[in-house]
Amino acid sequence: MNPSATAAALAYDLIVIGSGPAGEKGASTAADFGKRVALVEREPVIGGASANTGTLPSKTLRETALALSALRARDLYGVDLSLRREATVKDFLYHETHVKEGERRRVLDGLRRSRVDVYRGSGSFEDPNFISVSGGAQPVRLSADRILIATGSSPVRPKEFCFEDSRVHDSDEILNIERLPHTVAVIGAGVIGSEYACTFAALGCKVILVDGRTTLLGFLDRELSETLERSLARLGIVFHKGERVKTCDSSRQDQIEVVCESGLRLAVDQVLVASGRASNTANLNLEAAGITPGAKGVIEVDSFFRTSVPHIYAAGDVIGFPALSATSAEQGRIAMSHAFGLGFKVDMAPLLPTGIYTIPEVSTVGETEEQLKARNANYVVGRADYADCARGEIIGDDRGFLKLLFELPSLRLLGVHVIGEQASELVHIGLIAMLAGAGGDLFNRACFNYPTLGDLYKIATYDALRKCNPGCIPLEAS
Repeated sequence: MNPSATAAALAYDLIVIGSGPAGEKGASTAADFGKRVALVEREPVIGGASANTGTLPSKTLRETALALSALRARDLYGVDLSLRREATVKDFLYHETHVKEGERRRVLDGLRRSRVDVYRGSGSFEDPNFISVSGGAQPVRLSADRILIATGSSPVRPKEFCFEDSRVHDSDEILNIERLPHTVAVIGAGVIGSEYACTFAALGCKVILVDGRTTLLGFLDRELSETLERSLARLGIVFHKGERVKTCDSSRQDQIEVVCESGLRLAVDQVLVASGRASNTANLNLEAAGITPGAKGVIEVDSFFRTSVPHIYAAGDVIGFPALSATSAEQGRIAMSHAFGLGFKVDMAPLLPTGIYTIPEVSTVGETEEQLKARNANYVVGRADYADCARGEIIGDDRGFLKLLFELPSLRLLGVHVIGEQASELVHIGLIAMLAGAGGDLFNRACFNYPTLGDLYKIATYDALRKCNPGCIPLEAS
């Protein structure tokens, strides 16, 4: 029997397991509406993977890499940032560490303001309403009528790789490196692998990207995918497509040898394995709660994020796709609003933007051109290059572009695809227009600040209008 099972349970309205975006926002939502909430976190720090090992630190590292490498300077005449290349690993991780600490404080302060009780330790089910917390200062038993599972996910560790070797990393560990490698093999060209490949290339490492697929980020609009692949090549990244790793030999002291099924052999200083993630459910004792997880530990939920046990909810990475910090936070809010009948937030927006922090940045929302062709949609493409607007010239991005897909004849916006500086910010203009059912007419009427990247929407709209009615829009209008 669990040593805490004989102790009296502390009663709450809600128990949340996990303090990432889903857990944090779910706990705060319920507490702000007067519910008594307990949050259980097994790690020594608050914030989950989003704040500590994933979203925030990796994007901060990318920004630091851009600054240190002078890639942001691009073609700015007379700018020389070459001295920054002498920075050490400690130097370029300093800002990442500072940002992580700030986010942890923000999350913890928010939970305190909402009067959420935080318990340190690993939470597991005794039955559908009781949670035992172990591994903290002392064992604790908690009970509640509602429970939210928000335990997140962890990197998958394929058996081919010797993770015991300090030179072989998963995507959570990579931020703990002590020195920059001369050569690094990134195994897996998904979003995480592609982002880290770009970051290390920007820091001067020779990067070899290996993936079993033949298309880079095949869910993207093909034009973006192809443009991004060319950008990776310009960064010096060598991309081996259609390759699967057979063995990873770390017996040599100088380098690690990665051997692929095709016979390809790679000798590198370090290896980053980015082979997907699995839900953190193994230690929850879900059987005691009456829940059976699926493949990779994923918990199935309904549209309100209820599990098969109606009073137990799950949100965030633990339920699988899309597994993004932003969507996880929304899921936590919706789940707890439904659990307590708050009426605060009843559903998720039907359109979810995707932000990929490669170099250059990529962001999309809505349908791709390939999807429109597959359903025989009548559409027109409006395109605007960053070089076509003054802001693009100012920041020196001469390869970025905005691609808008409009329905014909209504010119309702169906898809937004951006590659270039600030893409994940720029996409939101199109997202709001799509949620409002608007499109070409809205952008034609709108007046954007000058000089801004937002003006690309007007340029792209005029491009589409010219294609519909040649001669109706003067060239100088853009």
